[in-house]
Amino acid sequence: MKVPKIRKAKTEKVAPPPPVDGAQVVSGTEFLLSMVETHWYSRNGDARKMEVRLKAEQELARIEEQIEHLQAVPGQSEETRRQIEQLHERVDALRRQIHASYGAWEKTELARHPQRPYTLDYVERIFTDWSEIHGDRGFADDPAIVTGMARFHGDEVVVIGQQKARDAKQRVYRNFGMPHPEGYRKALRVMHFAEKFGRPIFTFVDTDGAHPGLGAEERGQGEAIAVNLREMARLKVPIIATVIGVGGSGGALAIAVADRVLMMENAVYSVISPEGCASIMWRDATKKALAAEAMKITATDLSELGCIDGVVPEPEGGAHADHEAAAALLDQTLQTHFQQLRKTPIPELLASRYNKFRNMAQFYRVEA
Repeated sequence: MKVPKIRKAKTEKVAPPPPVDGAQVVSGTEFLLSMVETHWYSRNGDARKMEVRLKAEQELARIEEQIEHLQAVPGQSEETRRQIEQLHERVDALRRQIHASYGAWEKTELARHPQRPYTLDYVERIFTDWSEIHGDRGFADDPAIVTGMARFHGDEVVVIGQQKARDAKQRVYRNFGMPHPEGYRKALRVMHFAEKFGRPIFTFVDTDGAHPGLGAEERGQGEAIAVNLREMARLKVPIIATVIGVGGSGGALAIAVADRVLMMENAVYSVISPEGCASIMWRDATKKALAAEAMKITATDLSELGCIDGVVPEPEGGAHADHEAAAALLDQTLQTHFQQLRKTPIPELLASRYNKFRNMAQFYRVEA
């Protein structure tokens, strides 16, 4: 029986891909960037600012991907590399202009962004040896406020913060970051613990407000907040409070009576939400942007009014875009203020804290 011969398939030689014309790709990328710049400058000031900003940022992200891909191509000429560097500079300049144009309402939306880092995200990146403390020893544990012991660059400290969540199950568990009175009493219990053992306190504020439910009122929500305000004013340890997202009303202030009150660049801090203010003032919640501007709720506004002690910069695009960079920037600022406070004698610290809050929002009429 004849065994058929197996014929080898002819392998066709595949031609190598044509070399990438760097100059042509740079020219195309520059054309796209020019279109984004033109569109932004022509629409700046439009009523649909947020929509325009989001589209511009999306286009910039795509252009940056193209630039990074182009940078990886080998054998580029010196002229091509110079043009790529210029494109980088133009993208950075346009992004800075987009961020600088954020108004109070846009910053409110950024402060509410679901991907912003929350208290435990900062605890994980800034502190070590974290050990959480639960319960108020009176009623229950409130997951909307997390408390615990930790180390801050080797120093033993206490950390207290309001905690939100990103998925539905955790949001219900954390009560959407709105504490009950037992949460504030737990925070106060841990503050007294910190005072007893001489541990500085770091608090992180991020709540739309204290829980307004019937049960919370029955258990003394207002009293719990008021006691916290009184006790924090006279705690004999340094306190640094940071508004990392939304600082809403007394629910925020209950853990923010501190020697240093800081705010993240895109955080907001106010007695009521812009929607609530618009509903009261104009009976129209759609005027929330106008209310946000009038209320002076941004970090820049509050710094100028003397209500806070410092603004913590955020990475490009906001803290939600890069948790690691946001934590690093906050860590650096916290270290600066912590080193200043730890050298201050306790009597001087208490007097300064008291005067700080007593002197806020004072207006004088000058007689002619």
